[in-house]
Amino acid sequence: MAVLSGAAVPLLLLGVLGGVGAVLKPHVLLQAEFYQRSEGPNKAWAQFGFHFDADELFHVELDAAQTVWRLPEFGRFASFEAQGALQNMAVGKQNLEVMIGNSNRSQQDFVTPELALFPAEAVSLEEPNVLICYADKFWPPVATMEWRRNGAVVSEGVYDSVYYRRPDLLFRKFSYLPFVPQRGDVYSCAVRHWGAEGPVQRMWEPEVPEPPSESSATLWCAVGLAVGIAGIAAGTALILRAVRRNAANRQPGLL
Repeated sequence: MAVLSGAAVPLLLLGVLGGVGAVLKPHVLLQAEFYQRSEGPNKAWAQFGFHFDADELFHVELDAAQTVWRLPEFGRFASFEAQGALQNMAVGKQNLEVMIGNSNRSQQDFVTPELALFPAEAVSLEEPNVLICYADKFWPPVATMEWRRNGAVVSEGVYDSVYYRRPDLLFRKFSYLPFVPQRGDVYSCAVRHWGAEGPVQRMWEPEVPEPPSESSATLWCAVGLAVGIAGIAAGTALILRAVRRNAANRQPGLL
């Protein structure tokens, strides 16, 4: 497996926070690209995109030669010609072949991803939500993520992010699944990576309180009724005691 990462080009932008004693805050615009291949035919992968403060602005679908903005609104204020990314990938491929020819073709150790699975918002039954599957700290950036609901593969509505490079040169990736929580549903996310013999998987199910059973409801109703009757009896006894005490106090004294 050989990988060539393009030289990331940070551009420092200064954002000014208003108010007395304005503070200058640096922002980073990053051009991130890589080209990699393994031995054998048709086993090459590449990625090109721009990130702003570690969040994706856009990436280029290289096969379709199309710029894909992370949010459609971004494309209203800027543009990028996909052909420029294709030219960069051609240069990256050529440079990688030269570097492979000048090396001993040794392979870097694979790093297996760490996986987390969690909802985007607090969970309520029948309320639309999004499950997030987060693969982190892996190398090389070749990972396939798969969703299942109650054992059946789910693909409708799924969105996979690009690979994000970490400061330690490992990678991370997100996968999003829109869903409506139902009692009893079990979701799973599995990632397949060269560093693991099998899929790395996490399970998730809605954690909501169980509704009371009919027997429990009947029991609580009986307890409530008993407490009510006891309260009435206690109140009646107190009233009778007060009446008797008042009657005794009103008896005339002996002459």
